[in-house]
Amino acid sequence: MQGEAKLEQRVVETAEKLLAKKKSVTALGILTGIGWLSENVIDAWQRGRIPVLTGALSVAPEKLTFALDALQRWVAANGLEGSEIEHVGATRDRTALQVTSGELADLEPLFRTHWIMPGLSAAKRAQVEARQRKAPDLIVSVALRDWTCVDCGGTGDLWFAENETPHCLDCADLGHLVFLPSGDATLTRRAKKASRLSAVVTKFNRSRKRHERQGILVEEAALRDAEEQCLADEDVRERRRGRDRERRAHEDVEFTARFHTAIIEMFPGCPPERARAIAEHAGLRGSGRVGRSAAGRELAERAVFLAVVASIRHLDTEYDDLLMAGVERQAARDRIRPAIDAVLERWRS
Repeated sequence: MQGEAKLEQRVVETAEKLLAKKKSVTALGILTGIGWLSENVIDAWQRGRIPVLTGALSVAPEKLTFALDALQRWVAANGLEGSEIEHVGATRDRTALQVTSGELADLEPLFRTHWIMPGLSAAKRAQVEARQRKAPDLIVSVALRDWTCVDCGGTGDLWFAENETPHCLDCADLGHLVFLPSGDATLTRRAKKASRLSAVVTKFNRSRKRHERQGILVEEAALRDAEEQCLADEDVRERRRGRDRERRAHEDVEFTARFHTAIIEMFPGCPPERARAIAEHAGLRGSGRVGRSAAGRELAERAVFLAVVASIRHLDTEYDDLLMAGVERQAARDRIRPAIDAVLERWRS
């Protein structure tokens, strides 16, 4: 069937990308890569808010089974070796997590297997295996509304979920840790490595509907040691950052050119200068726009289309005026859809 052939192709393409990037492949990585599982769902599962992960899937069991069969065929064809891993929660007790249940229970061994690229050195293989077996970080959340600790009745800016109830950091035995905000990757990595106990601080972004990392909590002594290490080799790291900036600037120029070409191929009637502006806007580093998404970096047709539509929506219609006038977002989009379709049709010619 055509649908099954397309699904198998998606599974294979995702598996090949994962193998090239991470040197290993897992069933969860495949489901995330093809868009069946989101980071928010994985996060909720690891925090114990979703008891069985497959219960959050919106695809039929038969379709899931076919996708995993396709993965196994690809694994066999490429001679990958598998070993078992255990999924544990981002909770203090590191509870074992359950992926499947009921009629899908037979698939559980597949979800507990990770396949490693053949031919890796012993050191690289050990590194990949350690990454796969690493337990998820403990998560501390930034409070967005009033809350009360179930133990002491106190409150605060940060809280830790234990047994699905909120605890203040002191009651969760995390109060002695200090906050290190995001921004210096080297300092964060060194402080976390030196700290016997640590936790990641996240804040829920309502507009993007996802948890975003704000920093980490680490032991004060570990942070102090990490700061001293960073001061000792600051010159070396600054030269490295300079080289990285040059490399990223070069990559951005190349990416914008490829995105521009993809727009012209899809919409040959689009004015070249407009296509260039769309490509530059969509691919701005750190913007969170569609061009910076995984699909955008791979120049997926859907990502290019969405970037063009977004440009038309804001520059060629009354959409922004409608929003300023108080029209609800979806209603405004419905109203301007004919205008967008007209421009798209003209640019396709």
